[in-house]
This record gives sequence, C-alpha cells and structure tokens, in this order.
Amino acid sequence: MQSGATPGMSRRSLLTSAAVIAAVPLLDACGSPKEKASGTTGEGDLAKALPAHAASDLVKPDIPVVAGANGASTDPAFLAYPANPPKTVTGQVGKGGTYVTMTPLWGAIPPSSGNAYYDAVNKELGATVKLQPADGNTYADLLPPLFAADKLPDWINIPTWTMTKLNFGEAVRTKLADLTPYLAGDKIKQYPNLAALSTNAWVAGVWNGKLYGLPIYSSNAVIAGMYYYRKDLFDKAGVSADVKSIADLEAVGKALTNASAGQWAFDDLFGNDAAYICQLFGFPATGYPWAADSAGKLQHRYETEGIVEALNWHAKMVKAGYLHPDAVANNSQNGKQRFWSGKVAVCADGTGAWNGDDAKSGAAATPGYNRQAFKLFSANGGKPTVDLGNGAGMYSFLNKKLNDGQIKELLAVANYLAAPYGSAEWLTVNFGTAGTHYTMTDGNPLLTEKGSKEIATTYQFLAGPASASTVQSGAVQVTKDAAAWQADMVKYVVKPLFYGMNVSEPAQFSSLNLPMIDTITDVKLGRKPISAWTDAVASWRKQGGDDLRKFYDGIREKYGTGK
Repeated sequence: MQSGATPGMSRRSLLTSAAVIAAVPLLDACGSPKEKASGTTGEGDLAKALPAHAASDLVKPDIPVVAGANGASTDPAFLAYPANPPKTVTGQVGKGGTYVTMTPLWGAIPPSSGNAYYDAVNKELGATVKLQPADGNTYADLLPPLFAADKLPDWINIPTWTMTKLNFGEAVRTKLADLTPYLAGDKIKQYPNLAALSTNAWVAGVWNGKLYGLPIYSSNAVIAGMYYYRKDLFDKAGVSADVKSIADLEAVGKALTNASAGQWAFDDLFGNDAAYICQLFGFPATGYPWAADSAGKLQHRYETEGIVEALNWHAKMVKAGYLHPDAVANNSQNGKQRFWSGKVAVCADGTGAWNGDDAKSGAAATPGYNRQAFKLFSANGGKPTVDLGNGAGMYSFLNKKLNDGQIKELLAVANYLAAPYGSAEWLTVNFGTAGTHYTMTDGNPLLTEKGSKEIATTYQFLAGPASASTVQSGAVQVTKDAAAWQADMVKYVVKPLFYGMNVSEPAQFSSLNLPMIDTITDVKLGRKPISAWTDAVASWRKQGGDDLRKFYDGIREKYGTGK
C-alpha cells in the first residue's frame, strides 16, 4: 500500500516525524509564557477557526472510506487509477501572478531551467510558481535565519518538527498570513478540494486562535504504527495470529523462537520513547503525553502504571530469549532486513511500512513473504484504544506581506494542488504530461525517463489532498489487506488531552525527556532494573516535570483540554 502516492516521497518518512510540537515561546521576567506568543488555542476558538468539512464524491475509490470513532476514518483505497479521471477544478485558477516558494526535498533536486514538468503544471495553474526545493536533511537549519531576517518567500512549507526552532507561536502572528477570514467555517467551500480535507488535518495549523497553515499529506486515521507479523511463518509453524492479549503474544514468542536455527519471535516491540507499546498497555502516546488519573489530576505518560507494566513485560521477553540479539543490542539499522529474511516473525513499525515495495523486498529475501498486522489488542485482552495523532505532519504558510488578491490567488492554486487521487489534476501535479513524463502501466501511472529527471516532490509540499491507499509495485492484495486493517482500527481511536491545541512549552522544559528515553532503553532491554525507572521518574519530577504539570494545569484552567 502506498498512501498519498507521490513520486520520490514515502508517507512513512513524514508520519514517523509527526507529533505535537512544543514551540518555544517568549518568556517574561518571571519565566512564564507571554500570552501573545503562546500559540495555544482553546476548544471554542479552535471551532471558530477551523474550516467546515465538505466531502467530495467526484472520485470513487475502489474501497470506500469507513467512518470510525472520534472523527477518524480510513483513507480511500484504489486498486488502479480511474480510467477516466474526472476534473475537480473548473474555470480559471490563477490570475497570472508570480510567486516564490520554498519546500524541503529528500532526494535529487530537479533542474529548474527548461523543466517541462514545471511549465506544464504552471500552465494549468495560471500562475508562475517558482519552486525552490532545499535539502530536507538540513531544512530545519535554514528556517531560523529566514525568519530572523524577515526574508521569507511568498509560500513556504514548515514541517511541524522544525517549529521548535522558530518561536512559532509568535512567528505566525508577525510573519505569516492569517487565513481565518478566507477559510474558516463555510468560507472554505469556495475551494472545494481544500474543503474535502478532514477536520483533523487542519487542527495543528491553528495558532493563537487563528488558522495559518495549509495541511500537507493529511490523513484522518493517523496513528504511530502497528504490530506486524510474518503470516507465512505463522502458517508454516501452525501458530495462530489471533492475538488478543500479551499472554497470547508471549505464546507466540515461545512458539516461534528457535535460537539454534537463527530465528527469534520478536524484534524491539517498544519503539523509541515507547512509541508503539503504549497502545497495548493503555498509556498516552508520545505526541500528547498527558492524561487525567482517576482523581482528575494530570499525569504524564512517564508516571503511569501502564509504562511500568510495559517495561517489566518487555524486559521479561528479553530474559526469555524471544528478542533477536541485534534488537537486544539496540541495533535498529537492520530491522527491516531481519523481518524480510524471517530472522524475526513480529515487529513494530509505522503505518507506511506496509506497502508494495516492502512486499517486493520481502519476497526477494524470503519466497512466500507475507506481511500482515495484528488487529488492535490490549495487554489484558480488554477493549483496545489508540490515540489519534495530528492529521498532518507538515503545513505550508503564506507570507503576511501578500495582499488580499494575492492570498486569494494562492488559495485557488492550493485548491488545484489539493485535487484528490484519481482526478485529472492529481495526475498533472504528480506525474506531469502523459506520454512525456508518464505512461499508464497496469492501470497506474509510471514515470518515464524524462519524468524521473524532471519530477520530484515539490508542488505537493505546498498543498495536497488527503492520503489515499494505492497499489504500489503491483501489490494489489497488500492494498486490500491494509485497507481492511485500517477499517477495524478506526473503531478504537480516541482523542487525547490537549488534542490540536498547539500548546507551546517554555524553553526550560525542552531537554527534560532526554534522560528518560535513555532509561527506557536500558530498562526495556533488561540492562537496568525497574527501580532505575522509578528513580528516573522521581528525578524527572524534581528537575521540571512537576513544574511542567503546573504549566499544563494553567493551560487546562484557561483553555480546557480540547478533548
């Protein structure tokens, strides 16, 4: 499965980085955030700033969207590109304006001069969008000087994970265009493709009660990841994959570990900072780490009984010998290869790991390779839950210096770029000109040699549609299987506290988590006893954790919790 299929960009590389980002606010003499720079938005103001959602039915997916809990839903799934792609935009788009943009790019930067792909898309847009892709690996370092010197381009992509360097709660107010007057509520309906994006996609683009960001690579079913298993290995060993509790998972560990034969049941099932195992043991995920205890008091994920149980259980699996030695050594470099080759039968990974290229690589390593995912389950066998993450990990922003006419023109351009998968516009934005940049092969677009040289992920980082599950490398069954899994998963989605509020933590808390992550690694791998964790939590509280709780108590008192 490839979600939001775009040349040169994997959705997983975005989503694994996406989380609630605590931007660093200005501090007054007492060390508390100035209100104007906080970035925080309460539930009432958030509702006023968010665009209305108006689904589009112009493109019919092969596997329809399934609604889930708390506003979550599955991504639409396509088994082939529609034979007669409909147009979703009619009439003139742009008005001939010229605009400079800046976006990240992980990969080779295509030529800007004489690029027939750029010319073809700009012709359709009716405007000259000058693309300036920059190295994605150093992109975060390029942004602060631009903001400081007030030399921002007209349109810029800002990944959420870079905002900590930008004092973003203040930056949006002083440098970037307020889009609330153009897009809030029903106003967005003049831009139907933007209106078709889910509400969850917009929430992290709201700062200080106003809408600034256009969501990139959005989805309405964003979770950190899942537990995968090798169905072919389970079937060969006669082991059931109907796992409903950690007791069942332990039985899998015993049945599928044979160290003398070079096979272990598990890779690391914890994830960095407990990114995955929180689902099983019911404590908050990394992006939104606070929950209310039985008395209503705010409790950080580090303080929960769930994480203690998870650490003890994982260390128990290590001691039993069920984890691959490289996982025990905290070596994640060859994790995919271990799974492909059958050295491990169960692993934890992001949602984007389940795709056609994976199926192709796995089959090359092991004939009969079949990646599947366990349905969501909880440690004790009860009803599972999974935290809803932000509906987008990137946003683009318009420069505040643009006038009203220019903002409207760029929003019309954004509406074109946000045309859904399956549309005529999506083909143009992502694959250029038929015959020149791509050909249709087995029902899906395939880049030509010229297309591979001229096309990269560029316009897509300015605006784009919601993700779609699509066939990659001919793996039709993978798309079907992943869509079915997603349909089951969305039933259990819950919204965490402070969801979508863009809470900006004071700078003194920015390094508070680092020692905790190291301790998690030591305890989960059995290097240190659980007492090392309880000691670390006590230290965390003294060194700022309790003060951070007071900060969030203040947010809760003033703005609510957003749940």
